[in-house]
Amino acid sequence: MTLGEYEVKPGPNTILYVKNLKTWFPVRRSLTEILMRKPRRWVRAVDGVSFAVNEGDVFGLAGESGCGKTTTGRTILRLVDPTSGIIAYKPRERLIKEWTSMNYKPRVVDDYGCIDIASIPQKYLKPLRKEMQMIFQDPYGSLNPRYTVYSLLEEPLVIHGIGESRDERYDIVAKTLEAVKLTPPEEFMYRYPHMLSGGQRQRVGIARALILNPRFIVADEPVSMLDVSIRAEILELMMELKRKFNLTYIFISHDLAVSRYITNKIAIMYLGKIVELGETRRVIENPLHPYTKALIEAIPEPEPENRLKIREIPIKGEVPSAINIPSGCRFHPRCVVLDAHPELKEYCTRKEPPMVEVEREHYVACWLYARK
Repeated sequence: MTLGEYEVKPGPNTILYVKNLKTWFPVRRSLTEILMRKPRRWVRAVDGVSFAVNEGDVFGLAGESGCGKTTTGRTILRLVDPTSGIIAYKPRERLIKEWTSMNYKPRVVDDYGCIDIASIPQKYLKPLRKEMQMIFQDPYGSLNPRYTVYSLLEEPLVIHGIGESRDERYDIVAKTLEAVKLTPPEEFMYRYPHMLSGGQRQRVGIARALILNPRFIVADEPVSMLDVSIRAEILELMMELKRKFNLTYIFISHDLAVSRYITNKIAIMYLGKIVELGETRRVIENPLHPYTKALIEAIPEPEPENRLKIREIPIKGEVPSAINIPSGCRFHPRCVVLDAHPELKEYCTRKEPPMVEVEREHYVACWLYARK
């Protein structure tokens, strides 16, 4: 029995929430399309996403490649401008003071002091970088190969005017390297990225995200390009830093096994939409949406004979284009549940399902539950 439709309700502990967030990218038109005055087409990478993150959470965004999870994270940080929607963030007092000194007053959107990041002009975003940072997926591609580790970490300090002298900045860099377990820091400061291992490079990437003392970090698949042997070390480091510096994470991953280990809440995305949302334990132990079930079935499990168990995945076909999204439920062309419940066809193929609460704090967007 459904308990009601999902609605973002910020509270005193909410640090960030998004409402109906959309990020569309225009498709370049050919000369023929321009001459024939065909309407512009869009890649709807993020197409109406809503969720809330409380302070201290490790909130997971999961789904297969192309579902829009990375674009969601980059849009939240305003590395990509949103098409529409609200991105509300509760800033520290120091951030408000900086904006006041710049004669700028951000728009407050609720009774808890959250401001709408989506409406902030580009020229006023610089102070926000001290609050919100990102750990990128590729630890080599995200580091300038011409810079030493020291230069990579000192640059944000110089840009934001932190540290009155080079000696003071040196101390900050050294302490940050020690925090990410690159010790002694003197051994790593003047190395270039190509002189580091993959794990060491990702530690430098984490240090760069920490150097400005943020409170909110988007981690975009931070261990997916690392050797399996050091993934656990990096995840343990991230959780240790979370406790030490009181951080809040959005953890983006396609690997539900990793998400289960590190997150306390999770949202499953498919083709720009959230299809299931709730506490990580509930979502993974009792998946409701057919897509979530398929993702969990895709996790390999070792058998006693040390062979990987190959299971039949309850999904069919390929991911549709984000330009030509199917009508109704966007998952229906690949859904095997629809084959077993033909009475749902009229709903699934014509109407987009609402996000409903099936059990406490566990939401799903599927007509199998929305009709009850």
